[in-house]
Amino acid sequence: MMWVRVVSLVLLLCATGSPSSAGEYPEHAIKMIVPFAAGGGTDVLARIIAQSLNSKWGQPVVVENQPGASGAIGSRAVMSAAPDGYTLLMASTGALMAVSSGAEGNGSFDVNQILTPIAIGAAPPYLLVANPSLPVTTTADLIRYGREKPDGLTFGSSGVGAASHLSGLLFASQTGIKMLHVPYKGTGPAVTDLIGGRIDVIFAPGPVVQQFVQSGQLKALGVTDTQPSKFYPDVPTVSATVPGYESVGWFGLLALPKTPPDIVRKINEVIVAAMQTAEFRDHLATLGAEPRLQTPEEFGRYINADVAKWSKIVKDNDVQLPGGK
Repeated sequence: MMWVRVVSLVLLLCATGSPSSAGEYPEHAIKMIVPFAAGGGTDVLARIIAQSLNSKWGQPVVVENQPGASGAIGSRAVMSAAPDGYTLLMASTGALMAVSSGAEGNGSFDVNQILTPIAIGAAPPYLLVANPSLPVTTTADLIRYGREKPDGLTFGSSGVGAASHLSGLLFASQTGIKMLHVPYKGTGPAVTDLIGGRIDVIFAPGPVVQQFVQSGQLKALGVTDTQPSKFYPDVPTVSATVPGYESVGWFGLLALPKTPPDIVRKINEVIVAAMQTAEFRDHLATLGAEPRLQTPEEFGRYINADVAKWSKIVKDNDVQLPGGK
């Protein structure tokens, strides 16, 4: 009978998947929200990845900047979308801490409760740079100098809760020296005051300060990864003097919880493949970063460990994050 055939066809379609299933993904444009202003490291990497996804699938990947509250505004916008893989978030540690109620310094944070990790894009280190007038040439010199100064050292940052702020707090906690935090509205003003001698040091993205190091307006004391960086071959690691010190600014792509695993895997595979091309590596070099190839599961574990570390620093120093909880 005809109606039996119709019912059978419907059941068959349900069993094999609809045209909107992950096998057909993506069918239309994808929105990638960056919770920071255009032009920053997160934004630059988002556009590189968007281009890679567009080249692979032929579907538009629209990057939308929604800055504010240390990344909380844009992150929450993604968290209110549908878990279908068409709204993605290019985030960082700071953005996740700004929206997480689990980042309380007790190791209980689980990113999968609020977002689904897809792929890490980059994790560039920072440079510890000082004003040339400071009588130091190494990280060890800086520690000795800081211990001798009654009021300790001053360090600038791009704002409360920013990676440059947390990097300084971590350094102070691991060295035992006193460091007064001076927040600015961005890295640029902090660098200007450092060159002017109004603060002692900052932890800044390498590409932002490298030109000033090369011109002699600043001096680089250390790189904040645990391994030497090929981009700064003459700069030793901070960890060579302060064992275990590490501060890198990862950027990565995430989706909503309950996003179909096959969609997550599909996006991850495109990004991982793109990272292994010369063009992508050249783009990352502008950020002072090298590719990190991780599965979604590996990226999730990386995020959890990183947020747990920084949330403890936030709690121990009673830092009030702008995004709130």
